[in-house]
Amino acid sequence: MNKNNKTSLFQATLLQPALSETDEQWAFVVLPKEVSETLPRRGKTSIEGTINGHEFTATLDPDGQLSHWLKLDQHMLKVAGLVIGDLVTFDIKPMEQEPEPEVPTDLAQALAADPVAKTVWNDTTTIARLDWIHWIISAKQTKTRDKRINDACSMLASGKRRVCCFDPSGFYSKALKAPKQES
Repeated sequence: MNKNNKTSLFQATLLQPALSETDEQWAFVVLPKEVSETLPRRGKTSIEGTINGHEFTATLDPDGQLSHWLKLDQHMLKVAGLVIGDLVTFDIKPMEQEPEPEVPTDLAQALAADPVAKTVWNDTTTIARLDWIHWIISAKQTKTRDKRINDACSMLASGKRRVCCFDPSGFYSKALKAPKQES
């Protein structure tokens, strides 16, 4: 796997998701594998670049096939003057410094209630925190998410700095995947 900070230029058609949790229109693209292979990790990865010459930053999600997919929200579509079905040109590269992830409220509350876990959390790397959060938010049921939050606090309190039981690429568990395209 060639991991670098060089830009990758590619074209892709903006796809419409089959199902959306909101009425907001959004699109997505699945990165070509050869582009994804240039990124520093198979899990969530933050990028910067341009879409048809319009600058943007975003976080790619793993597609479970050792590649990534990108969500383009309604604001991004409007700013870049794009519509679903457009063939667009991307010029992307990984961000030099992964930004600090937003901690979900339920996890933040659990960490606040456990000072030892919070101390270890604060002492981990940004990538480790991103993986912990990704593991928690990838739960499909509230019961599972709650258990993962409790397990995370226990593991952190015991000194564990990385989540051990989660494949951030989704490749081995098939837990993560790109949205299905509307047909």
